[in-house]
Amino acid sequence: MAVDNDVYDKLSWWDDNQPFATLEAFTPARFDYFHDVLTTRLRLDPAGLRVLDIGCGGGLLAERFSRIGARVTGVDPSGPSLESAREHARGEGLDIVYRQAFAEELPFEDGSFDLVYCCDTLEHVTSTDRAVAEAVRVLKPDGHYLYDTINRTFRSKLAMIKMAQDWKSVSFAPRNLHDWNSFIKPAELYALFSKHGLDNRETIGFASRRPQLELLRDMRSRARGEITYGELGRRFQLGVHKDTSVIYAGYAKKAAR
Repeated sequence: MAVDNDVYDKLSWWDDNQPFATLEAFTPARFDYFHDVLTTRLRLDPAGLRVLDIGCGGGLLAERFSRIGARVTGVDPSGPSLESAREHARGEGLDIVYRQAFAEELPFEDGSFDLVYCCDTLEHVTSTDRAVAEAVRVLKPDGHYLYDTINRTFRSKLAMIKMAQDWKSVSFAPRNLHDWNSFIKPAELYALFSKHGLDNRETIGFASRRPQLELLRDMRSRARGEITYGELGRRFQLGVHKDTSVIYAGYAKKAAR
């Protein structure tokens, strides 16, 4: 099964009644974790940091980083997604630079950014090796790389392929949004980090805080049209978790010269 990346050209990023609203609802948990990494573990002031959002989509995380004073540039291959991101940022009074580009070929000089993050993207690229290499290239020495992606496990196949995409009674994502074979085991990602000069410092999981049966009922309600995609996402109550078998995230540091 091939990933249908063209879906990003067709759906709204900021409409509670469309599938990407679930991603918007998951964004606060992801941002809270990354903000905690920056301010608590790394003791960095995000204000003024040069930040690159790789695979920015409609600007969900880019806007969060911009609101805390970071100088954000977002890149994505989808022109319609970038137009949506620009329009929404203008409406929010946010100064974010958006450029069309692939993760595997970034249009920036070496060492251009203090911080690079890549979320919901590594499982969509044509070459994970090249995407990591490019992220490291444009990151300054001693800079940090934040990420989240999907593990390749039986649980991720059940949750992200069968339930999220394939089974109509509970699905909430477009078909072919993900390909299980493109998911990345942590050890595989860490090997690429090591190859390209990144030192992984932490790995955490993201999972729902809700009981599984309650979530299943909510997914069925969404499939029947009783609640919106956004409401389903909010009911997930996504948060940091010790379970990394489906979604995992973390941060790494680029070696100094």
